[in-house]
Amino acid sequence: MKKRFYNFICSLLSFYNRFYFQKLRVLGRENIPTDGAILFSPNHQNALIDPLLVGTTCKRSVHSLTRSDVFGGPWQWLLDAMQTLPVYRIRDGYEKLKRNQEVFEYCYTLLGNKNNLMMFSEGKHHDQYYLQPLSKGSSRLAMEAQLRSPEHTIYLQAVGLNYGSYLHARHDCVVVYGKAIAVSDFVADYQKHPAKGLNAMRDALQVAMEECLWLPHNNDIYSQQKKFINHRNTGLPFKELKEKLKKKDSNLAIAPEKSLLDAVLINLFSLPNISVHLGLYLMRKQFDDHVFHGTINYLGGLILFPLWWGIGLFLIAYNYSIYWSLSIFACCIISLLIRQYLIIKDL
Repeated sequence: MKKRFYNFICSLLSFYNRFYFQKLRVLGRENIPTDGAILFSPNHQNALIDPLLVGTTCKRSVHSLTRSDVFGGPWQWLLDAMQTLPVYRIRDGYEKLKRNQEVFEYCYTLLGNKNNLMMFSEGKHHDQYYLQPLSKGSSRLAMEAQLRSPEHTIYLQAVGLNYGSYLHARHDCVVVYGKAIAVSDFVADYQKHPAKGLNAMRDALQVAMEECLWLPHNNDIYSQQKKFINHRNTGLPFKELKEKLKKKDSNLAIAPEKSLLDAVLINLFSLPNISVHLGLYLMRKQFDDHVFHGTINYLGGLILFPLWWGIGLFLIAYNYSIYWSLSIFACCIISLLIRQYLIIKDL
C-alpha cells in the first residue's frame, strides 16, 4: 500500500511540476550510475521542495533523511510512505542523538541492498544560491556502507537545484545531476588515514556539487551576481548562464523595480482566487523560517486551488449552468496565470 502511495505521489508531483514551474529542466540524468547504490547529495535551499524535486526527477526510488522534529503525530504514516527517515540533532536533546546510530544502521542496510538514499550534505537549509561548506556526514555514511558492502560500488551523486525564485510559482528551475563520486576510489586512503580519506571524498563532492549550481561561491561579487538571476535570464542554457554569471557579463539583464501599475494589476487578478491566496498567506504566517514559505505555496497550492475550483464548479453548475461554471473556472485559471506572470516577470 505504501509503495503504491509513493509511486502515486511521485507521478502526481511530476505532473504538477509542469504547472508550478514556468520551465523545469533536468540536466545530466545520464550521469546517474546504473549499477550499485546511490546516495544523492543535493544542495538545500528550499525546504521540502528540494527532496520532492530530486525524488520526482531522478527516476529512482529514494529514501530520504530529514529532520526528526517533523516525525510523529498524524503525519507519520505519510512520512513512512514517502520513505523518509529521521535525523536527530543536538537541539532535539542529547538522549535522542543516540537514536541516530539505529537510523544509520538502517541506511547501511539500504545501501548494502542497492537501495538509494538522499542526504543534504550542507547539514541545514538556507536561502542563498551558493553552496555552504559540506559536512562529512554523507561521506562518512557512504564510506561505512561501502566498507560493509564491498561487493558493489556505492556512489555519492552530486545534485544542483537552481531556482529562479524560491518563493513564487511559475518561475524557472534547473535540476542538474553532476559527477557521481565512487566511494570505492577513496577506500584505500580512508584505511590508511580515516580523516584524510573522508576529507578528500567530501572535497570531491563539494567540487562536483559546485559545478551543478549557477552561483556556487559566496565571493566578493556574489551580491551583484545574484541580481542577474531573474526571469529575463534564467531561461538561458545552464552552462551559458553559469559562465555569464561568473564573468558578470554585461549582456545579462537586471530586473526592473515593480511599478505601481503592476501592484494594482496583481491585486486585481488575485480576486478570482482570493480565498486560496488568503489561505496560503495565513499558512505562511505560521512559519517564522521563511525558507518554508516556498514549500507552503507549492504543497498548499496543490491542495487548495483544486479544492477551491472544484467547489466553485459544483456550486455554480448546480445553481446556474455548466456553461457559467466552466466560464468562471477558465477565468480563475487565466487570472492566476496572469497574476503569477506579473509577479515573476520582474524577479
